[in-house]
Amino acid sequence: MRRATRVAIAQAIFGCDVLAEKTRPGRDQGPRFTAPKRSRVKPGAGDLMGTFKVTLANRDNAQIEVDARRPLLDSLRDHGIDLPYGCQYGGCITCAAKLTAGEVTQNRQVALNNRQINYGYIILCVARPVTDITLEIGVESHDKLYRNPFLDPLKAHELKADIATPQED
Repeated sequence: MRRATRVAIAQAIFGCDVLAEKTRPGRDQGPRFTAPKRSRVKPGAGDLMGTFKVTLANRDNAQIEVDARRPLLDSLRDHGIDLPYGCQYGGCITCAAKLTAGEVTQNRQVALNNRQINYGYIILCVARPVTDITLEIGVESHDKLYRNPFLDPLKAHELKADIATPQED
């Protein structure tokens, strides 16, 4: 069996990354695998199983049940709530919403800076609930999401840790 075929079968079955194949002369041992990467959930975030109640504060406190394993954007759209979205991988802020109560995990988001996260913004296309939550959705919830960087530039503590640089005196 060709290596490419073995690799494709192994990835389909095990969902693993295939490491470099090591063989001894005259003996095919096949590919070696790494364990699948587990998503990191902050401590106390629950096990992401079951359903949670989402209350939409700026939609007459409408309540819906969502699956904890699915992104909130998908669940809300399945319930007929039409929301804007762009990338669907957490790289833009088109689907941002304000979390006013509860807790979500959104490890994959890369678009929000610390200021936006501190104001309670989440990215619906990657956020998953870990408790019952209350959201403000739509553009009317974006009152503090955007700001003019020329009139009010970000301070170092508002940047993400990996791009913030200490101020030199």
